[in-house]
Amino acid sequence: MATDTDFEGDEARWQAVLSRDVNADGAFYLGVRSTGIYCRPSCPARRPNRDQVVFFQSVEDAKYGGFRACRRCYPDSVSDDEIAVARVLQLIETSEPAPALNQLAEQVGYSPSYLQRIFKRRTGLSPRQYAAALKQQRFRSDLRTAGTVTEAVYEAGFGSTRAAYEHAGERLGMRPSAFRRGGSGERITYAIADSDLGDILVAATDRGICAVFLGTPDDLRSALSAEFPEAEMVENKAAMSDSIRAVSEALAAEGVGGSLQLDAHGSEFQQKVWAALREIPAGETRTYSQVAAAIGQPAAARAVARACATNPLALLTPCHRVVRADGALGAYRWGVERKRELLSREGVSQ
Repeated sequence: MATDTDFEGDEARWQAVLSRDVNADGAFYLGVRSTGIYCRPSCPARRPNRDQVVFFQSVEDAKYGGFRACRRCYPDSVSDDEIAVARVLQLIETSEPAPALNQLAEQVGYSPSYLQRIFKRRTGLSPRQYAAALKQQRFRSDLRTAGTVTEAVYEAGFGSTRAAYEHAGERLGMRPSAFRRGGSGERITYAIADSDLGDILVAATDRGICAVFLGTPDDLRSALSAEFPEAEMVENKAAMSDSIRAVSEALAAEGVGGSLQLDAHGSEFQQKVWAALREIPAGETRTYSQVAAAIGQPAAARAVARACATNPLALLTPCHRVVRADGALGAYRWGVERKRELLSREGVSQ
């Protein structure tokens, strides 16, 4: 089981591998490019050459990078840390209110600081952030089914309507009452424009651009309607001309409309990821792990990939510039061929 020892930086990790430090097990994993295998740091197998080694924060990251588990050290077997995190997840999901960090730590027999670290390493969130996100998720679901917004507030576990509304606009993309009605009361202006990548839909609320989708006209309108089934939809190409121009610039790799106001709703984690994507210059790429490190959550590569997959603002938030650790393109919400073409236009060969 990993201890509180930090293994930050590739050099420290490599020294742990050379010494087969069992304290490093669970803190990170090493992948060997020449064999396509990933191992625990203490694996008894012969040490690979340094230039063949890549490090991962989790088993999931190694698998996502295309590596398979070693049959000598069995790195994907369940560890004490993973059992503890699973128990904490269960406690948070079944308790109301969610237990405090010290209470969770006592339940699993860990120190609060160590529990906080391994939980964040595996989920991308602290226990407190996870509990808050879970509560907002319940609120989002209950808004669709409860008799009133007030009922949804208390069914989701909020102590007051003020607590529920405090950050709900950021999470839902609109006021809770409007979200509950499928966007009822919201006015969304949109336009569809031609491009050599297919048709593009650009949509905006009065707070900023809320969607940029790629596809066919029928699919684009259906996707927007599915997101906001009760909103007032107004197709107005003239009103959206500046936004369409910004998207056209992004297609030409001239910029990403940095001065535009965006209204992309998502969790705090998703917002961090999307902000990091907008910092990647045209012509450059980052791996999912690099984006995770850039937002201060190096173990959250898979969560970063999910945030990319749910990115509602194609091109303006350039998720096409994120690739897998092994150099493969990885998935893309609007098709891998579009991703390859966009990177090619920016001078990135794949």
